[in-house]
Amino acid sequence: MAIESPLTLPCGARLSNRLAKGAMTEGLATAQGLPTPELERLYGLWSNGGAGMLLTGNVQIDRDHLERPGNVIMDKAPDAAMRAALTRWAKAGTQAGNHLWMQISHAGRQTQALINPRPKAPSAVKLGLPGGQFGEPVALTETEIEDLIGRFAVVATAARETCFTGVQVHGAHGYLISQFLSPRSNVRTDAWGGSLENRARFLMETVKRVRAAVGADFPVSVKLNSADFQRGGFAFEDSLVVAQWLQEAGVDLLEISGGSYEQPAMMDMEGLEPAARPEVAASTVQREAYFVDFAKAMKAKLSMPLMVTGGFRSLRAMNHALDNGAADVIGIGRPMCADVDAPKKLLAGATSIDRWEDKLRLFGPMLGWLKSFKTFRALDGFAVQYWYYAQLYALGRTGKADPAMKVGAAMREVERTHKALAAGR
Repeated sequence: MAIESPLTLPCGARLSNRLAKGAMTEGLATAQGLPTPELERLYGLWSNGGAGMLLTGNVQIDRDHLERPGNVIMDKAPDAAMRAALTRWAKAGTQAGNHLWMQISHAGRQTQALINPRPKAPSAVKLGLPGGQFGEPVALTETEIEDLIGRFAVVATAARETCFTGVQVHGAHGYLISQFLSPRSNVRTDAWGGSLENRARFLMETVKRVRAAVGADFPVSVKLNSADFQRGGFAFEDSLVVAQWLQEAGVDLLEISGGSYEQPAMMDMEGLEPAARPEVAASTVQREAYFVDFAKAMKAKLSMPLMVTGGFRSLRAMNHALDNGAADVIGIGRPMCADVDAPKKLLAGATSIDRWEDKLRLFGPMLGWLKSFKTFRALDGFAVQYWYYAQLYALGRTGKADPAMKVGAAMREVERTHKALAAGR
């Protein structure tokens, strides 16, 4: 099997190749959450870039719980303006004949304080991060939980009606569904907490409602943490059980990722405490493809297709993951912020794509010593992330990336943009 091989999903939809653009937050919506011409330009570039499927960044179901200012927001059935903007976005993102799937999300307690100082979450358990960037969470009521599950279905319906070709429920990276799954952030004693079955209830009910809304022939995906990489958190053994439940529920593609803001493995596997790593294979934290070992262990128990995103840069590693049964789809994220044609180049025979983050460390050689301090490691990770945000701004506004931009300049631009968007809400 190779990256150019097509893939037919359980619902009958067909991906033209095994490469997908991983979901990355774009920050290019208006302050009110409406998709913009900049977002259309960005996805037009990515559509022409060769990937068989593109995943959007977070489309939020609650305007008071954004992952960051500039998220697309749909917390009710779309009005005419939103419907028209979504249709334009979908048209741009599928112009080369590829799939475009909408990722649907709710940030929960990982909502920045400038958006909401009192975000709703499964339980009133605050993020264990310094700096005061995130507020004090408030536990959701059961009525609010039921309302949020319904909103996922409303957004999925709108996605299909406006010509997106699939949806993904975001159940990873410490956002709301991931918070429900983790016993560290979900300490409820009702039907939504306690046992794994109860902690997974929000996710399973959401998938059930989404599937009923979009029908049997429309791709429904879930992004799930292989683990939280925290002691007492959502462990790999739990993830495997939930993955089996998702397969039984008719999910078409399961994307394997990991981590949260407290332990940002989705940004960089470097720095994970050995005791926090599930016992799958030590090579996971040393190798190019972060989550392949977890996916391979899952694949032994699952028949549904798996997508693995995180760290892939060489054609050899991608084809190896496909050949050894660890993955059915390879997700490419950060490289496409500076090189929108990365998939096309790989399909044409390029042996690798750029690893920009190696050139961007805020603390440079000092990081080897400073990474023992959680605050410095997190700051370095977010600084690099902001450089990628700035590349997406440049692509959306001008059609060209700006790889020469310094990390400090990128951080300042993103902070200015966030403040302006938050003030305009």
